[in-house]
Amino acid sequence: MKEIAAWMESLGLKAKDPSDVPSSAKRFADGAEYRMEIPSTEGPKSLAAVVHEAKKRKVPVHRVSQGSGIMLLTDSEIREMMKIGRKQKMEVNLFLGPRASWDTGAQASSPAGKSIALSMRGADQLAQGVMETVRAVELGCRSILISDIGSLAITGQLRKSGKLPKNLIIKTSVMMAPANPASAKVLEDLGADTINVPSDLSISQIASIRAAISKPIDFYVEAPDNIGGFIRYYDIPELIRVAAPIYLKFGLRNSPDVYPSGTHLENTVIALSRERVRRAEIACEFIARLCPEAIMSKLGAADLGIPE
Repeated sequence: MKEIAAWMESLGLKAKDPSDVPSSAKRFADGAEYRMEIPSTEGPKSLAAVVHEAKKRKVPVHRVSQGSGIMLLTDSEIREMMKIGRKQKMEVNLFLGPRASWDTGAQASSPAGKSIALSMRGADQLAQGVMETVRAVELGCRSILISDIGSLAITGQLRKSGKLPKNLIIKTSVMMAPANPASAKVLEDLGADTINVPSDLSISQIASIRAAISKPIDFYVEAPDNIGGFIRYYDIPELIRVAAPIYLKFGLRNSPDVYPSGTHLENTVIALSRERVRRAEIACEFIARLCPEAIMSKLGAADLGIPE
């Protein structure tokens, strides 16, 4: 074990999850420890509802993310979302498609094959993902969400070469969440700017990932049922202390899966968006009671993927 530990240390990785769970000294560029994200914001009406509810409840929202995919938004809907994001100085993150779970293959829906559900199948889908990125960028988007490791590698290379904007934020999905420090480091090395880790990891396991990477961690404080339904509000102080810089995300347990979304589900999606902001308000109260010293980013921080 000592020899294995030495090998891993030579790679910059720990061979054991820390038992004393050290505090993270890493921070966002503005010196803050945490930010707030509202996921599953599926279109302009849902985004408008998030903005309205956030103002009413005095909840800071640094980022919203969408899950149904760029391919299921019209140009005018994307433009409207970008317009709202610019006005609010808020990052608007859009998901790449297409994906295996909506394709003609059967493995993604089989009990043993669900791990590939959000992968991109074949060269065609990889190219289509790049097309989606270019389309979103041309419409002003500066933050995209990726769930396929090959697509991540291509997008990172295109940004590095200047074919995509240097300030494009690349966020990785919880559907390809790394459960160990080596996997997280691979995503960071491929170009991920913000990495969603599994919501069922222990605090010490999260600490081992934080030790291996410098990019922000995304974490569902409350996870949707289809990724476990965990509710971890009392863990927020430790999550901030150990995982900073961290985006606290608020899914909803006991709620329907609305992907792919559309006008047929619009009222439900808007109601869910409002409730996610309410959950974020609950989190803010936990922070005020349990760790008021924690430093939150100001809205409009320079390194957010604010639409252009």
